[in-house]
Amino acid sequence: MSHQGEGVSVTTSPSVVGWPFQSVLVANRGEIAVRILRSVQALGLKGVVVFHSADRDSPAVRLADQAVEITGKTPVAAYLDGEQILAAARTSGAGAIHPGYGFLSENSAFAQAVQDAGLVFVGPTPDQIDLMGDKVRARAFVAGAGFPVAPSAIEDDDPETFVERARAVGAPLLIKPAAGGGGKGMRIVRDLDTLEAEIAQARREAKRYFGDDRLYVERYVENPRHIEVQVLGDSRGNVVHLFERECSVQRRFQKIVEESPSPALDPATRTRICDVAAGIARRVEYRNAGTVEFIYGAGEFYFLEMNTRLQVEHPVTEEITGIDLVREQLRVAAGEPLGYDQSDVKVSGHAIECRIYAEDAGRGFTPTTGRILLLHAPAGDGVRLDSGVAEGQEVTAAFDPMLAKLVVHGADRTEALRRAVEALQAFVLLGCKTNIAFLARLVQHPAFQSGDVHTGFLDANPRIAKEPSPSDETLEQILAAASLVMPAMRDAADAIPNLHAAMGAWQN
Repeated sequence: MSHQGEGVSVTTSPSVVGWPFQSVLVANRGEIAVRILRSVQALGLKGVVVFHSADRDSPAVRLADQAVEITGKTPVAAYLDGEQILAAARTSGAGAIHPGYGFLSENSAFAQAVQDAGLVFVGPTPDQIDLMGDKVRARAFVAGAGFPVAPSAIEDDDPETFVERARAVGAPLLIKPAAGGGGKGMRIVRDLDTLEAEIAQARREAKRYFGDDRLYVERYVENPRHIEVQVLGDSRGNVVHLFERECSVQRRFQKIVEESPSPALDPATRTRICDVAAGIARRVEYRNAGTVEFIYGAGEFYFLEMNTRLQVEHPVTEEITGIDLVREQLRVAAGEPLGYDQSDVKVSGHAIECRIYAEDAGRGFTPTTGRILLLHAPAGDGVRLDSGVAEGQEVTAAFDPMLAKLVVHGADRTEALRRAVEALQAFVLLGCKTNIAFLARLVQHPAFQSGDVHTGFLDANPRIAKEPSPSDETLEQILAAASLVMPAMRDAADAIPNLHAAMGAWQN
C-alpha cells in the first residue's frame, strides 16, 4: 500500500498470511465500528462486531461478516462487559479484538484478559495503558522525564495536605479526576474560597463516572488552545509522530471541531511540540496508536495527558498524511514493523472534522432523540463522512449523542473551510434535532475563519449556538408548507365549491 505525502511515499505492503489473526472482533458500536470494519475487510480479514439489541439495525451490524448479540442491564453495560465480549470472540473464532475508543479501549484489565485468552489486543500493552491512562501517574512520569507539565498538586502524593497544596498552586485552578477524561468531573475554580466545595463535587462525579474518586489539580490556563499530537509505535522500538491536531473548539470540555495542521503553530513550535510528543512515546516504549495532548498559549505548551487508544478525530490526520491509522494499528498488533521513519511522514493540505451530534445547541447542547426519517449525506471532492446511522434507525438517549463525523480535506485551509461550509449546508438529517446548522454557523464565524479560537471560544461567543429567527416571509412559507401536510387542510384545498360542482360537466 502506498500513502502519498508531499513528494514522499510511505509504503506499507502487509501480507496477512502468517499474521497471528485472520479475524478481528470490533468491541464497539456506531461510526467507529463501521470505520474499523472497513479497514479490517480491506485487508482481507474477517470483521466481527458485537451488538446490543438497540443497535440491531445499525450500519455496523449490516457491514460485519458476523455479528454477535450481547446483553446487559443497559445498552452501555453490554459494551462494558469484557467477559461477554471475550466469549463472543471465542464463539466467532476471532483472533484479535479492536476496542475502538471509549468503552473498554483504555481498560488495562480488559487488555490483559484479551492477552490471557490467547487473543491479540489491538492497542498498547496493559502496562502502558496503566501508566499513561492514569492521569496522575502519567504526569509524574512525564515530569520526571524532563518534559513540560503545568504547575499542579496531586492528591496521591499526600492526601492529608491535598487541599492546602492545591490552594498553593493559585487560582484559577482546574480540578480533574485521576482515572478518566471527557470532561467528566472537571471543575474550574477561580475563587479559592469555593475550593473545598468544588473538590467535593468533583470527587462525587469522578466516583460516579469512573469508580475512582482520586483527583489532582493544575493551574488553569485561561483561554488556551488544545493541541494534540498523533503518535505511532511498533513492538521493535520505532516511534513516529503524525503531526498535530487543533482541538480547541469544545463544549463542556468535549471537542466539536478538530483540524490539522493547527493554524496557531509556526514551523519551529510545530517541530518542538511534535518532537516532545514523540519523545514521551519513546520513553514509554509505546506500541500502537496513541495521542499526546497539550495545552498551549503564549508560545508555551504543557503536557495534559496521553490517550492510549485511537482518537475520535483521527480522520483529519489520515487525510493530511494519507496513512490509514486503523490499518497501521492492525499491522503493529500483528507484529509488523512500521517500515518507515519520521522523515517519510509528510503533510499534504489541510483537513477539518465536524462532529455531528444529536443535540440542540440552542438549548445548552441538550441531547435529542427520534427516528431518522431522511438522511442525505454530502459528497464531492475532499468530503468524507464516517457515519454510524442510517434512515429508519432510532436515535435514543442510551448512548453518546455523536452520530457521525464530517471530514473535509483541501489543498490549504481556505479550500478546506469552503468545503466544510458547503458540505454542512448540503447535509440533511431529519427526524431528530442535530447540531449541523450550528456547525455551519461556527465554521463561518470570522474568528474561526481566521483561526483565532481557544477552549473557551463558544462560551465567549454564545450567539453561535443560538438559532437565528426566520424572516416573516420564510415563516409564512414554512407554515404554508406545514399546513398542506395536514389531511384536513389538503382536502379543503382540493375540494370543489358547491356552486361549481352543481354545474356538472358544463363548459363555456
